[in-house]
Amino acid sequence: MRKAAKERVFCLAALVILTGCMGSVRHPTYYTLNLPAPPDPPAAQNAHASLAVREFRAPTYLRQGAIVYRTSPEQIGLYAYHRWAMDPRDFVTNAVVERLRASGVFAGVKVYDGSRNADYVLSGRLEKLEELDYQGGVKVQVAISAEMTSIATGAIAWSNAVSEIEDVDRRDVPAVVSEMNRTMQRAIEKLVTPLSAGWVERRAQVEAPNTK
Repeated sequence: MRKAAKERVFCLAALVILTGCMGSVRHPTYYTLNLPAPPDPPAAQNAHASLAVREFRAPTYLRQGAIVYRTSPEQIGLYAYHRWAMDPRDFVTNAVVERLRASGVFAGVKVYDGSRNADYVLSGRLEKLEELDYQGGVKVQVAISAEMTSIATGAIAWSNAVSEIEDVDRRDVPAVVSEMNRTMQRAIEKLVTPLSAGWVERRAQVEAPNTK
């Protein structure tokens, strides 16, 4: 009887310990960027060229899902429990497609599917999407580059690169993500606005040699 009682006490203690361990398991928190929807495109005027946008590339460490921080220009860290719910490359690709489509300067804008049924293809790279924890305070940096080439000739018709750094008002991950969202919006607008604003004139210059 005394042995059975000891076994019951032992089992109960083990169950309490196991329950406590299970209750302390930490699950990742997932975040997403959420840019405002672009306006409806204006009525097309002299929009004849079509554009396909390749999936943006990114460094390997930005493709692993974890939110990235730097404690120095040379040292990269990854948050273990703070992760992106969506591949940042997909997010940037879709956002660029939506904003170029809304510009109304192309007859059609779509995600590149490997076919050649478009006049131009845009290739881009998400260079940086990270928290900066050095040089005082907390900041975020977003850097994006892109170039557009003619499918018919392979000539580069346009290119641009932007880098935005902004301060974060609170030292926590949700505040960092919120500022990344605002900074990403500004970076994408600065990336594509020069293309949208001057493409009609630039297209005439690019295609002029082909008309001779």
